[in-house]
Amino acid sequence: MTSRPSKSRGAGFNPANRFDTKSYEVMDEEFDPDRKIVTQFFRDTAKTALAKNDSPDIGFTFDLNPYRGCEHGCIYCYARPTHEYLGFSSGLDFETKIMVKPDIHLLLDKEFQKKSWKPSIVSLSGNTDCYQPVERKQELTRKCLEVFLKFRNPVSIITRNALIIRDIDLLSELASLLLVSVTITITTLDKKLQRSMEPRTSSPEQKLKAIEALAKAGINVGVSLSPVIPGLNDSEMPAILKRASEHGASFAFYTLLRLPHSVEALFIDWLRREYPDREEKVVNRIKDVREGKMNSSEFGKRMTGTGEIADSIAQLFELMCKKFGFNETEYRLSRDIFIGKPNDQLDLF
Repeated sequence: MTSRPSKSRGAGFNPANRFDTKSYEVMDEEFDPDRKIVTQFFRDTAKTALAKNDSPDIGFTFDLNPYRGCEHGCIYCYARPTHEYLGFSSGLDFETKIMVKPDIHLLLDKEFQKKSWKPSIVSLSGNTDCYQPVERKQELTRKCLEVFLKFRNPVSIITRNALIIRDIDLLSELASLLLVSVTITITTLDKKLQRSMEPRTSSPEQKLKAIEALAKAGINVGVSLSPVIPGLNDSEMPAILKRASEHGASFAFYTLLRLPHSVEALFIDWLRREYPDREEKVVNRIKDVREGKMNSSEFGKRMTGTGEIADSIAQLFELMCKKFGFNETEYRLSRDIFIGKPNDQLDLF
């Protein structure tokens, strides 16, 4: 498959869906390199709001995703293959065919009213970003935050988009009750790399300003360096942690690059297209941390890797966290003030 790059998109093509027996390619003579690929939005008729996670190396049990697919277009996104379950491709389809769950907040409300529900931390953006561009219009994440506040259920949020500061009013109320923690992901401080690798996310400076705004509002906010890509952005770790600390981040974590299924082909195609001079170095270092392979799905290893390079990254991270004061205080979200079924007096709507 020949790569068909398009401005402001991460993937250069649509790899075949691994569940389909048929696939297609665009013919060269039909390809217009200047065409604009329009994002399409589809109604998702989900019947439940929450997905349950049983992975031992993920720190949450339930996650909430108002959207499936993500217009951010991060070339490395481990969630890309999930779009294949919908009959789409993990490539351009993932970032241009977005499933929207218009009733997600109503479904969440019903979940919290169930007698069987026990207050648990729910992760917003466990799969795709809840603050991706369509959220500006749909406001589904904001509506969900209102439900979390209504029932006093704790929520953790992770995003690559500074749009989150739009909801600083709700987040401040949740924070005053110890019900929210926010993580802003900063993969690089290099704007050129950011625009190429994750084209529709907020710029590094916008992310840092979002951290500062959240911290000043009394909201527990941290930074995620994810993914760390050996040979490409791993050297930026000290600078990212320093800048995040200066802007008020209090905790930090990282994960190594994961390339499940077709994400490997998409990432290598992008690397060859955008950074051909680094391709060999990056590929070799990825194999070094993945025991000679390009990916590992083994619990306990998939997030941090193995080997000397992986150990060096881990040691550098710990050293920088200590230097800049990250992770010094444990922050616990409250599960003790949950309101089972609010009466009219307690209803915040």
